[in-house]
Amino acid sequence: MDEGRAGTMTDGVEVRGPLGERYDEILTPEALGLLATLQREFGARRKELLKARQERQEKLSSGGTLDFLPETAEIRTDDSWRVADPAPGLRDRRVEITGPTDRKMTINALNSGAKVWLADFEDANTPLWTNMIEGQLNLRDALDRTIDFTDPKSGKTYALKDDEELATIVVRPRGWHMEEKHLLVDGEPMSGSLFDFGLYFFHSARRQLAKGKGPYFYLPKMESHLEARLWNDAFNLAQDTLEIPRGTIRATVLIETIPAAFEMEEILYELRDHSAGLNAGRWDYLFSVIKKFRDRGADFVLPERNAITMTAPFMRAYTELLVRTCHKRGAHAIGGMAAFIPSRKDAEVNKVALEKVRADKTRESGDGFDGSWVAHPDLVPVCREVFDGVLGDKPNQRDRLREDVKVSAADLLNIKATPGDITEAGLRNNIDVALRYLATWLDGAGAVAIHNLMEDAATAEISRSQVWQWIRNGVKLKEGETVTRELVERLLDEELANIRAELGDAYNEPRYNEAVALFKEVTLADEYSEFLTTPAYIRFP
Repeated sequence: MDEGRAGTMTDGVEVRGPLGERYDEILTPEALGLLATLQREFGARRKELLKARQERQEKLSSGGTLDFLPETAEIRTDDSWRVADPAPGLRDRRVEITGPTDRKMTINALNSGAKVWLADFEDANTPLWTNMIEGQLNLRDALDRTIDFTDPKSGKTYALKDDEELATIVVRPRGWHMEEKHLLVDGEPMSGSLFDFGLYFFHSARRQLAKGKGPYFYLPKMESHLEARLWNDAFNLAQDTLEIPRGTIRATVLIETIPAAFEMEEILYELRDHSAGLNAGRWDYLFSVIKKFRDRGADFVLPERNAITMTAPFMRAYTELLVRTCHKRGAHAIGGMAAFIPSRKDAEVNKVALEKVRADKTRESGDGFDGSWVAHPDLVPVCREVFDGVLGDKPNQRDRLREDVKVSAADLLNIKATPGDITEAGLRNNIDVALRYLATWLDGAGAVAIHNLMEDAATAEISRSQVWQWIRNGVKLKEGETVTRELVERLLDEELANIRAELGDAYNEPRYNEAVALFKEVTLADEYSEFLTTPAYIRFP
């Protein structure tokens, strides 16, 4: 297929994205046929579930609350059911690395020494058409062992280690709210979730099975067990269509929204034949808490981002309940991202970062988690060492049932007990991080190191949502000034000037102008934007 723009290739399917080199290897008529089948079967249900999210938000904004569901109490009280036994390559998950699916990251992540690589089409990625298709090519090439990379700047070459040394690939598709505007089915944009899942499953499921593993996934941004049921039905349809036995797919669900925290057991139950456990998606969880209770006054206003720790009462309740729930049902409990990025130039920064990572992983392993995430290959040894100290030769600690854990709805909602301040420095940091991240995102990269922290869409969401909430609730800074739209606009100008001065000739004025416009759209508008990536995606070609 020559470079250019595609037309209709399968009945009712139109590819609107440009066709680069080798794209025809991914966008085959047969693969597009599977995508069309998935979209036609589940597109309407997806829209209904997104509408249900909005209806729940309206109730919360009007004074409602969250609680464990009375209609599913029988699932929670029935102690007899368990999820499927761990699949090959997923028994030992003591350290997992996350990152986008560009060619260099694919090789480095697989070679990193981690047990699992979360191959990310979501928060650490930007949904540029080229990223979405070339990421699929990179994964397939990695499984075929035809992938290599030479850095054009340094000349350094990268190649895969032996198969037995490589991490297990677990793909994270986009959340249910995202669409793929470059592929229309019957005239409508396709679900981004089903697009990412379907292409990987079509091209790589049998390749993974041939290597003694399987098609595995991380499922993001869910808000209810009904959304998990939709995924389970999509898995069954895809497996049936390709004549692959049901239960071959395994999926780990990120519990990264506060509504999902009240439905953990039900989510495991819906996916029980395909379940590989739950993950504590801590950064998106904080974003969800802010988003869901943004209109509810001082009791739901969190301190500035860097002051919130995992020992805050509501975060402690969430992670402890997750471990208890998973192990009760025989599932893996995977800990959250260590966002600290070690510095190879500053020994003191590196020392502080590694100490923070070690403390974070020590807490998680002590709480009963079976493994945890890192964002950088240099952190794999630290995480592995900590979990080795707890696990030894055992692949996991699913036998640690944590029956001592008792978590109520009030515990999960105890936001006001979170210690910490809101300062001018904290407000400035939110503005600075959001601007830098948005400029990078609009330039095509979804994960970026800023001030020795790995920032992705989740952390940018926290930053801009806090600014919106602080304006909305007339929060007073520790120094005494009230957060207003005018104050934020003044600090925005100052932080932009600081970035311009710091970057010098590397400052991309048109890109930062776009970032400023998008930042204002998602922080200063009266109406809250549910996801910053939605208006950002519109700006993409």
